[in-house]
Amino acid sequence: MTTLSPAPATSGPRVGPDDVARLVATRVAHPERVAELYAARRAPEGLVGRTGRLMLIAADHPARGALRAGPDPLAMGDRAQLLDRLVRALARPGVDGFLGTPDVVEDLLLLGALEDKVVIGSMNRGGLAGTCFEMDDRFTGYDAATIAAAGLQGGKMLLRIDPEDPTTVRTLEACAGAVSELAGERVMAMVEPFISGRDESGRVRNDLSAEAVVRSVGVAAGLGTTSAHTWLKLPVVADMEPVLAASALPVLLLGGEVADDAEAQRASWRAALASPVVRGMVVGRSLLFPPDGDVERAVDACVELM
Repeated sequence: MTTLSPAPATSGPRVGPDDVARLVATRVAHPERVAELYAARRAPEGLVGRTGRLMLIAADHPARGALRAGPDPLAMGDRAQLLDRLVRALARPGVDGFLGTPDVVEDLLLLGALEDKVVIGSMNRGGLAGTCFEMDDRFTGYDAATIAAAGLQGGKMLLRIDPEDPTTVRTLEACAGAVSELAGERVMAMVEPFISGRDESGRVRNDLSAEAVVRSVGVAAGLGTTSAHTWLKLPVVADMEPVLAASALPVLLLGGEVADDAEAQRASWRAALASPVVRGMVVGRSLLFPPDGDVERAVDACVELM
């Protein structure tokens, strides 16, 4: 296991270029360490922590070519910086776990940052941001069998439904199969649905109207041969009441983009968290790249809402 760089006594763990160099050295000389650490990792007893809800930090964006956070188009492109922010966030009290692709999960495993954490593997990252095939969200990451064999607690899939794009049906079919397979392994299937389409410039946009989100919830909840292990990851929109009334499945709130007004964003999260349907949050860039740069304060403020 890689030893993290020393940090000041008043701070938590840190990651720098030297740590990344050691990760690379381990991958070159001892690639078997990844499998060993998966097998040896201490898994949590359940899906929710001391708050009674699930608080996850997410970083599966780079695998889909989405590196922007706030005004910086390459914010998530520096692996040392990303890992530094992740280990700092994961070390905060009340943070229950991590959602990511195999490369980032395994970096964190090698850094010793995932002990006793809920870990959700990101499954379909094939719909690369900004491409002509963006809606064809093929499964290019974890699969259900690997998630179970690695001792992870679930798998997450993105389901964008474009009424004008025939490739949507392939994504629907693949997500349905993944839901069934994850349920067969008795681990969480986390589905993140949107009604989506392309704007005048050809860029994919998600429809965040309550009507569209309610429709996406109905589709996502019905995927697979059973919904026994399905959780929904949903955006916080202006009118959450019909959204949270649309199914009887547990809901995790999507943190979304880095907001200019962090206080207003947290207020919207607080209002949605008042519903008993909402069982936690999955937040990435909003906490890892807050406008003031204070990861710890951003994470602690989010945990406090829980």
